[in-house]
Amino acid sequence: MSTPQPQPQPLPLDGITVVAVEQAVSAPFATRQLADLGARVIKVERPDGGDFARHYDTAARGLASHFVWCNRGKESIALDLKDPRGLDVLRRLIAGADVFVQNLAHGAAARMGLDAATLCAAHPRLVAVDISGYGADGPYAHKRAYDMLVQCEAGLVSVTGTPEQPVKAGIPAADIAAAMYAYSGVLAALLRRGTTGRGGPVEISMLEALAEWLGHPLHHVMHGGTEPARTGVAHAVIAPYNAYATADGQVLLSVQNDREWRRLTEQVLERPELAEDPAYATNTARTAHRAETDKAVGEALAGMTAAKAIARLEAAGIACARLNTVAEVAAHPQLAARDRWREVDSPVGPLRALLPPVGLPGGAEPRMGAVPALGEHTEALLRALGMTEELTAALRRDGVIA
Repeated sequence: MSTPQPQPQPLPLDGITVVAVEQAVSAPFATRQLADLGARVIKVERPDGGDFARHYDTAARGLASHFVWCNRGKESIALDLKDPRGLDVLRRLIAGADVFVQNLAHGAAARMGLDAATLCAAHPRLVAVDISGYGADGPYAHKRAYDMLVQCEAGLVSVTGTPEQPVKAGIPAADIAAAMYAYSGVLAALLRRGTTGRGGPVEISMLEALAEWLGHPLHHVMHGGTEPARTGVAHAVIAPYNAYATADGQVLLSVQNDREWRRLTEQVLERPELAEDPAYATNTARTAHRAETDKAVGEALAGMTAAKAIARLEAAGIACARLNTVAEVAAHPQLAARDRWREVDSPVGPLRALLPPVGLPGGAEPRMGAVPALGEHTEALLRALGMTEELTAALRRDGVIA
């Protein structure tokens, strides 16, 4: 007789309702992850075009790639919050929610009574999240905070790039950092609510989130070190740790200790004398002679194909990788082997998307719902609030909803 298989555990945020007045990346990426974990996310957008990230590009079969990435699994309601009737609808949605998230411009939420402190005073069980660029107060509170600007203010650009040219990260690192802390902040606040019965405000600043991510360069400088040099893909204090040209592409490798350096010299470079040479024998020496170290590695790999170089490095136990393009990541054999791709529905049909990186074995698969059209769920949500067809029609006629 076969043993019955246990039923998968439900998604951890089943039964949680999130209302979000959000745009761009930081708040939408945070709430999308809540939706993936089972939360019902109601996205509030402007009737005249909605979230402006809808119009960044048309790369996803006519939809914007940013929007597709950050907004699957949500319900869209289009409300004019400058009209008292639209704001009243939002307040009614918040009254039935567990979580409220907003990333409006500085002061806008407070003017409408939608800041976290005001809402949590009115709804003690509500978790209310304010995401801002620089925080609610201080001399920078009023500044516009787009991702590239915050990357510069947080010092990320100063440590990214080449000695000649600082560059911003190729992804919206400040937005993503804020989103990740908003996401984890919501989970922490919900956990606390389960114990105390009370929600409370959650405050996230893009600058503070990214400054935390600055990590070792920040602590290095604060505690007496010098400003780190920009070293491209190389590591500032480890060598060899760089990209090297092969006969048909680039390969990256990292030597973390002197034992690994010895194996590299013997099994890959075929120059065992470098393991004993005082100019290369220790990481401190190799870093001091970085150009010579990189030249020795580069000369050895230049005559190999990338595949041969990777095979030799892996056989020697040296950490290595290919320098992939974005298209190559989309076809990465490891992602395919682990079945990480799914399709999500959208107004233009199915679109490919990655499973969320947080795995919950034994539980239901993440709920990767459809990307919504602007205002797709407006009428259904108004009906659920008890609004009549006549009132809904009047709101639509007056441009309060879309």
